[in-house]
Parts: sequence; C-alpha cells; structure tokens
Amino acid sequence: MQLADTNLMVHPLHLGGNPFGWGADRDQSFAVLDAYAEAGGNFIDTADAYSAWVDGNSGGESETIIGEWMASRGNRDDMVIATKVGAYPKRKGLDPANIRKCIDASLRRLGTDHVDVYYAHSDDESVDQVAVAETFDALVRSGKVSYLGASNFTLDRLQSAMKISAQYSLACYRVVQDRYNLVSRSAVDSQKQEYLRAQGIAELPFHSLASGFLSGKHTGGDATGSVRGSRVADLLENQEALRALEILDDVASAHNASMTATTLAWQLTHDFIPSTIASARVPEQLTELLAGTELQLADDEITALNDAWVEA
Repeated sequence: MQLADTNLMVHPLHLGGNPFGWGADRDQSFAVLDAYAEAGGNFIDTADAYSAWVDGNSGGESETIIGEWMASRGNRDDMVIATKVGAYPKRKGLDPANIRKCIDASLRRLGTDHVDVYYAHSDDESVDQVAVAETFDALVRSGKVSYLGASNFTLDRLQSAMKISAQYSLACYRVVQDRYNLVSRSAVDSQKQEYLRAQGIAELPFHSLASGFLSGKHTGGDATGSVRGSRVADLLENQEALRALEILDDVASAHNASMTATTLAWQLTHDFIPSTIASARVPEQLTELLAGTELQLADDEITALNDAWVEA
C-alpha cells in the first residue's frame, strides 16, 4: 500500500521496534524481524530513545539491533525505516543543532545513509516552528531523510507546522503518529481526521492494542503477562472499556479470529490509516498481528466497533 503522498509502498503491519533491546534481546529481535520479513513485511518503526528507560540501557538499542539485522541480511533496500528525534534523554527537544546531531547518530546506529521517515517524536513549543521546519527540510534536501513525520502533535500545532512549510516552500509532514485504538480515540478526533484526509497525511497509530488490553489476555485480572501489563489496570476497572471488549470479542468470534487480529482489522478500515503499529517480542506473536491485515470486517461489524466506545 502506498504511504500517503510518498513513493513508499508499505505493509499494513508497521512493525514496532520498541521491544528490541529490552523486551526482546538481540537474538529474539532478529527472529522477530526475520519472521516479519519472510511474511512480506517491510515497514519498521523505531526511535533514538528506545529503550533509554530500561536500567542498563542508554537509548539507541533498538536502532542498533535493526541496523545490525539489516547489515547481516543485506536487505536495507527492501525495508522502509522510520525513526524519531526529540525524546532521547541526553538529546531532548527539537533544537536545530540537536536534530542535526541526532540524525547522524541514528544513521550510524542503523548502518544506513538515510531514513525513509523521520519524525519529531513529540512537539517542542520551546523552539520556533520555522527553525524546526527549515532544519527538517535541510535533512530532506541532503538526502539523509526521505519524508517527514510528526508524532504526538495536537491538531493546532500540526496545522501551524503545515502552514509554515507551505509558506516557505519547505518539506512538510506526510505522516503522523498518535495513540489511537478502540478504547482511546481522543488524539485523533473527527476534526483531526478531516484535516488528515484533506491534507493527504497518513495516520500510523501506536498503542494499537492498548498495551495488550484489546488482546483480551488480561480480562481475568492478571496484568502481569507482558512487559507493559501494568498499564491496563485502569481499563480493567472501566466498565465501558470492558463492554467495548465484549463487542470486540463478539466480532472476533464471528470470524473465528483473535481479538488482536480483529482490533487491527478495525483500525485498517479507516481510510486515513494505511498501516498500524504493533510490536512482537517473539515470532509467534506475529501470527495474530499479520492476521489482522487480512481480516475483512462487515459494515455492521465496523459500525458496532465504531460505536463501542465514546471518549469521556
């Protein structure tokens, strides 16, 4: 599938590189990447900050593993690589000098001369947006970056950045990332959806499974089965979220599919979402993720899932 207004053709499962280097060690990560590529996957998401929050890590571990994997497999030209700047603890923010240092460090770790998509990991209101836009544009013109992305931007700030790019004839954001799933939709409300459609910007949602909640594996009250399990505690106490999960389970059962596959399939029914981000710690977890890219939902099922959650 074509990624928005770019020349990139990407798989509908955007493999998250977040676990590489903490939830999955090097060998496990290689196994996941091999299985993903063998299944036809080509779109990998990472960031320079992954996984600086883990004791003993400093950041860049995910990029390093992905770079070593591509070098060992000789497949860089077959992969679409997305990484981010702005959240690395030692180099936070979108100061122009910081961006220039971070892209070079990311390229070294990834073992490549360019990244296909380069994100602002989050907005930085302390830096002039014109300066940020000019810096990103220079990276595109230099060939170090093919296309630009914005992660965790409000609609107002995204619109402002796009206006600046148009005004000064600079490279603009072609993709965005936001938290968006069956039980968390406020970051991509109807206004933002309309704007993304009008601008031809692709949304690549993260937390697609709500930290595992939408897989259904925590409904017995045990949130210890994954490295992110503690994050589902609030959802397990939310009756509306549990009701949405029941509707998801009903739709999944009708297809003899997993809840994981079904929630990804629902995301991909959105015309502004060409690919959705999900991660795997072991190859076996890819089976359900990939199944979600093949599952076709009926119109009434899509409506039921659309109506399953009303953001408070």
